[in-house]
Amino acid sequence: MTQKTHQVSVLFLVLATLFTASLMMANLFATKQISFGPANFTGAIFVFPISYIVNDVVSEVWGFRRAKTLIWMAFALNFFFVILGWLIDLIPGVAWWQETPAGIGFHAIFGIAPRIVFASFLAFLIGSFMNAFVMSKMKVRDNGKRFTLRAVLSTLLGEACDSVIFFPVALLGIVPLDQMPSFVLWQVALKTAYEIIILPVTIRVVKWVKKVENVDVYDTNISYNIFKK
Repeated sequence: MTQKTHQVSVLFLVLATLFTASLMMANLFATKQISFGPANFTGAIFVFPISYIVNDVVSEVWGFRRAKTLIWMAFALNFFFVILGWLIDLIPGVAWWQETPAGIGFHAIFGIAPRIVFASFLAFLIGSFMNAFVMSKMKVRDNGKRFTLRAVLSTLLGEACDSVIFFPVALLGIVPLDQMPSFVLWQVALKTAYEIIILPVTIRVVKWVKKVENVDVYDTNISYNIFKK
């Protein structure tokens, strides 16, 4: 009997690990609120754009279907991480520890309100799939040319969807209504600027991965149903 073997790219595994780790770190860093001049943002801004850069690389090299696998896998692992942290937070801690900065900080991070978690996951899914969809469609339309344009536009649309969903759902009634547009606009602007600044590196990584993997997928005649294999 002949056994089928399924090869998994080491580079894809490395990118998937980076993608997932960046999302987990973003959940932790988002608890830090930062104000710099007129800009208001969270600590997640320093790591979350990495997920969009990895999304661009995977979508460009392996196509939408592989990006879909990446997004759902990261979502599942991130969900497991948050739920496990929440359950551990529910377990009564040692009395003296709970009053220390460490105990208070653990609860502040993992005792996250369901509303915040729901907003975070919903925004991530819609923003990430929008990013991959735009990359895929523009690559086919432009016959593989103008990577820079689709990388920037996909990030802009993806980050816009993410921020427009997350902040109102998670923070409406907490952040003053007149401050909400500022939060959203600064998040989108700064994350997109991050993408543009790092773009020369992204371009080199994409070219290198295509050469090493000998893969350059064009998503012709595929289904963009995110719930379908």
